[in-house]
Amino acid sequence: MDKNLKIKPLTKEQLIISIDRLTRFKEPETKYLRVFKDIISSNLLEPKIKKQDLDNMDYEILKELAQAVINSSIPEENSDFLINQRLYDYENSLFKINENTEKLLKNKINYKNIIKLLPEEIPNNLKWFKTLNETKPNNTSFGFPIRKIVLCEGITEETLLPEFSKICGFDFNKNGVHIVSAGGKNQVVKYFYTFAENLKIPIFILLDSDAKSNLEEIKPKLREFDKIHILKNGEFEDLLPDKLIFKTLNYETENISLAPIQNINEYNSNVEFLEEFFKHRGLHEFKKSEFAQAVKKNISGTEDISEEIKDIINELSLLKEPLLKTY
Repeated sequence: MDKNLKIKPLTKEQLIISIDRLTRFKEPETKYLRVFKDIISSNLLEPKIKKQDLDNMDYEILKELAQAVINSSIPEENSDFLINQRLYDYENSLFKINENTEKLLKNKINYKNIIKLLPEEIPNNLKWFKTLNETKPNNTSFGFPIRKIVLCEGITEETLLPEFSKICGFDFNKNGVHIVSAGGKNQVVKYFYTFAENLKIPIFILLDSDAKSNLEEIKPKLREFDKIHILKNGEFEDLLPDKLIFKTLNYETENISLAPIQNINEYNSNVEFLEEFFKHRGLHEFKKSEFAQAVKKNISGTEDISEEIKDIINELSLLKEPLLKTY
């Protein structure tokens, strides 16, 4: 097939972007199809294939075309395809793989020589990808291989839970814990349905106390190795100790002349207090994402972690992990 193709080689940047997308946590069929189609559309000059034809193309042919474009963009050197097998094993340990997806994953892309093109400053998924070329890959510090999913409602949990957990001795990266912020309790249900349908690994679902109806929606699809924690009261911001909140506010406003911070217990929730604090002191609008980042900078030790957060971390640490292939 290669002899009849006219190819515009991928640039080094295009190669790195493509491998970055292929090694992210995402359903394999979706990400491989997207990357392979993009490569064929932009870099296969002849024969020029229409998008509609790509969408209807047999996966084996699609793979062969993308593979040809990628490999023609790399200096020709022998490859033993060990990395390809390890990537397949990894995706197969996470996801339920169908026959068509197997065609995409069982490729002969020259990953070994692509690794040589990677710069020093790269995201964690590519740092992990580089280790796949080692005799005994060291997959213990980049968050890969992923062994557990934490599915939460908002950005505060996504930002702070890994930090709290690390202080408590359970490092998300070292234990392959990947946290996903769904953007609301209804979205948590949608994400969970998709994950439970496609994933082989445990899912830890964290819900605010007002999500009891969503909890009932989740229960029928809950697998024996999944776990739900619904907060006793309020939302995740309500689990933050008062002292940590005050320490953060004092730090963030240290150069601003403000009246003393009022008693947080006068409010129905910590978020209500924070919204009022920012509003009545003429500060910018309270934003959970920015406040979570500020809190993260002000965590100094376990004294800044509430008992319920510690319970959540303990439950997560005890969640049974899948048996992944070791090398």
